[in-house]
Amino acid sequence: MGIVLGPNRYGKAECRVVRIVRDTPRHEIRDLTVSTALRGDFAAAHVDGDQSQVLPTDTQKNTAFAYAKQHGVSSPEDYALALARRLLDATPVATGATIRVDEHAWDRIPVDGAGHDHAFVRRGGEVRTTEVDLTAERARVVSGLTDLVVLKSTGSEFAGFLVDDYTTLPEADDRILATSLTATWRYADEVRADGAEVDWNATYDAVRALLLATFATTYSRALQETLYAMGRAVLEAHPEIAEISFVAPNKHHFLVDLEPFGLDNRGEVFIAADRPYGLIEATVLREEDR
Repeated sequence: MGIVLGPNRYGKAECRVVRIVRDTPRHEIRDLTVSTALRGDFAAAHVDGDQSQVLPTDTQKNTAFAYAKQHGVSSPEDYALALARRLLDATPVATGATIRVDEHAWDRIPVDGAGHDHAFVRRGGEVRTTEVDLTAERARVVSGLTDLVVLKSTGSEFAGFLVDDYTTLPEADDRILATSLTATWRYADEVRADGAEVDWNATYDAVRALLLATFATTYSRALQETLYAMGRAVLEAHPEIAEISFVAPNKHHFLVDLEPFGLDNRGEVFIAADRPYGLIEATVLREEDR
């Protein structure tokens, strides 16, 4: 039996690109982690050590920095699309480029009741994400967020589950529901590669707000039910989004037994357990796309 090269790609991972817009006294900051990858007919590099068709990963890194200046970063999506187009143009044998961009948010430091013009504090919490996959035929744009930590102190239960010889979990009719949410949404194929039909920033803000509002207002009989409600709300409000996927680890909070100390704990003091944890994953999509 012969031996052949299988699927492969290469690129530069986790370039830390910080773009400051300082055209006016009030500066703006975009803080990105950028990863690039090219795929195509690179067999000669693997089999024969022939690098003549390989765009060095160092060049990909340099392009990421140069394009932050030349094209700016109006949104992670626009920046990733521009960078992907440039890398494909520069690499004739490449058939596709994948660009991953994580944006780390900064807030202005408040001074005398207003945000300072050029002093910032790094915001904790979630990271905005974008992955663009570009070929000559289409652009696939997947946006999202990760590490969005949310908690509701009531309005959640977990009961009626399957029980066997090893089940010890008691049913709960009033519990804390908490997760560190990762959500990614894929834009429909009809969205043009240049992104002209989408206001990426406005859509991100709207989807994030809808996820939070739905989490807060949905009575939850399980985290699965909450995720489906969140996904359904996003798809109903945003026809430009084809599907949305969730990864949601349970952040368990267990009631502490305070009876040995003569104290009654009526759902007030909990221990937060970081592991092991339940991990719920789900994709919500339109019926015609199943």
